[in-house]
Amino acid sequence: MSAPTDDNLRRTKILRLGREWHLGARIGGGGFGVVFRAESGGLQAAVKLVHKAPGAERELLFVDLKDARNVVPIIDSGETEDTWALVMPLATQSLREYMHANGDAQSVDHVVRILKDVATALADLDGTVVHRDLKPENTLLVDGIWCLADFGISRYAEATTAPDTRKHALSPPYAAPERWRSERATAATDVYSLGVVAYELLSGRRPFDGPTLEAFRDQHLHVDPEALEQVPPSFAALIDECLYKAPGARPSAANILARLERIPASQVTVGLSRLQEANREEVNRRARTARAESETQTEAERRASLMQAADKGLGRIGTALKQAIALAAPAAALSSSRNRDGWSMRLGVAEMSFTGPRASTPSSKGWENPPFDVVSYASVSVRIRPDRFGYEGRSHSLWYCDAQDLGRYAWFETAFMISPLIARQGRQDPLALEPGEQSSLALGGAIAEFQVAWPFAPIAAGETEEFVDRWAGWLAEAAQGALRHPSSMPEKPPAGSWRRGA
Repeated sequence: MSAPTDDNLRRTKILRLGREWHLGARIGGGGFGVVFRAESGGLQAAVKLVHKAPGAERELLFVDLKDARNVVPIIDSGETEDTWALVMPLATQSLREYMHANGDAQSVDHVVRILKDVATALADLDGTVVHRDLKPENTLLVDGIWCLADFGISRYAEATTAPDTRKHALSPPYAAPERWRSERATAATDVYSLGVVAYELLSGRRPFDGPTLEAFRDQHLHVDPEALEQVPPSFAALIDECLYKAPGARPSAANILARLERIPASQVTVGLSRLQEANREEVNRRARTARAESETQTEAERRASLMQAADKGLGRIGTALKQAIALAAPAAALSSSRNRDGWSMRLGVAEMSFTGPRASTPSSKGWENPPFDVVSYASVSVRIRPDRFGYEGRSHSLWYCDAQDLGRYAWFETAFMISPLIARQGRQDPLALEPGEQSSLALGGAIAEFQVAWPFAPIAAGETEEFVDRWAGWLAEAAQGALRHPSSMPEKPPAGSWRRGA
């Protein structure tokens, strides 16, 4: 398939679509279209002419996105004998042109503003349409806002590309691992490409430099990018998550947008900032020594890839908590746990424990599994000597799962309690449960021994302030002999905080 030639297009000085457009100079183009400046009744615009290719229908190209913010709108459309015509507002510049004009690495503030605009578009489109080819060339500055363009172009390109040449229908530097495996593109595919763009904006270089098609494929599938330097740890952690190999481990566009909103105002203590940087170095060290095989995605390989993402996220969460306590209470005695990556800290009569990640697999023992998929689990607890009522403290479950959105994984904090219908009180309240029969019955809402006592609350690896402060407070109460059984259970309404199944 070939795009229309400049000579053919120059013969078409006037395009009669919904209105009459006078074509001017060529201002851009690529493998599937050529862009010209156009004017109609004083209105300046850009016209993209896309070659009519066998196997690609008009509906693939024309996507109605009028309700989405920060998407370059189609203000007129139609066709010539051999092309489809799309008329769009005239952009000030593309993101690629902006990068060329403003040097290599951009400031954090500038990058945050750009990513907010793009993430807004992706959040509005989540569940509706996937771009499939997000890159700086398709991100345009229109009326001072960075907008996404060329929705439909990638779908159109794929429909006209034979299976053995499908690799030519993607942009190698920005294509997610699942694109290289010819798997279905999802919203997580666009999030990965956004991560590549963010990395390039901040560092002045792409996370993977190819240069050949085969090299790009190997890097996207098997190689982790070098750590970003001179970037706030919470921002760097967010970009790391966008670039996870497993689509289900990447954050949603709405989550990205919410976290971007907090980056400029984020206040991190010197000690925690140093710890987060050190933790990211450790994460990258581990990634360099243990690459996930992702040539083919069997179920076991998918879970292994998610488990790797779970390990990274829990490592950041646990290390942030441990470092914060060590800074605030230097007298606390730290000891390692026999459980991988687990630890405990003792301060007076109080002890805090944080277990390392353990893999979870669906059971076939006859009882129902949780209504969502749990990949990994851990726990955090504060214990004291039993008081006169036998109370010994509290523990919470940490589950890496898709508790709220199908196929979108994150670490969630929750906790359980003994049903008030049972005439006994737990030595720990609330308490942690592993994914299993007892917790599944509690999540199913049936009359059972245990009930959910704490809502499923996601913990973003780069934003642990509330989690850290709450557990530090409980440790302080325990050390001072003031930790008591909660006055009411559940402490927070848990209803509606997890999904009931697919």
